[in-house]
Amino acid sequence: MKAIITADIVNSARHETAKWMQLLKETLTRWGDTPRDWEIYRGDEFQLRCTPERALQIALELKARLKVIKDLDLRIAIGLGEEDFRGNGISESNGTAYQRSGRMLDKLKSQKKNMGIDTGESHRNRSLNLMIDLASDFMDNWTPVSAEIIALSLAAPDKTQSQMADELKIRQSAVSQRQKRARYLLVQQMLEYYTQIIKELEA
Repeated sequence: MKAIITADIVNSARHETAKWMQLLKETLTRWGDTPRDWEIYRGDEFQLRCTPERALQIALELKARLKVIKDLDLRIAIGLGEEDFRGNGISESNGTAYQRSGRMLDKLKSQKKNMGIDTGESHRNRSLNLMIDLASDFMDNWTPVSAEIIALSLAAPDKTQSQMADELKIRQSAVSQRQKRARYLLVQQMLEYYTQIIKELEA
């Protein structure tokens, strides 16, 4: 089973491309090479191939990285399934994972939502997307400061609050407060639940 993330950048036209393109490429590069694992196309859309276990974490990290820029966001769809054909680049590849990801992105656009997942199993989709919809109530409203602490926390989950404080040049207590405001504990719980679902799907 593979995971394909298909996404477009919300409100990209309101910002200079240089402001967000570097952030996007830096984050995508952490998860693979282009064009084999990811590609940016039509200016503000991209696809990324990853493991099912990592897909939601990567999606949340990408969202947080982009929301560091005020009023910017991601519409991001995760498709789980097979990869029947692998071309020279991800845009030339195909399979149920790609198809589900693409259809989910179209669905998100019509529903005016920013994140969704298609596992190929309706009852799994129902529970996972309900969880994502509930979490989106606060994730879509992350401030740049909240997005920054979430992105850092997801990218380096083993870092202590003191280490993050040194990196951000703030006090450890400020890191704790920022994580609380950004609902980082709920993000962790969501990822734990998602991981359990993936284990059941792959069993």
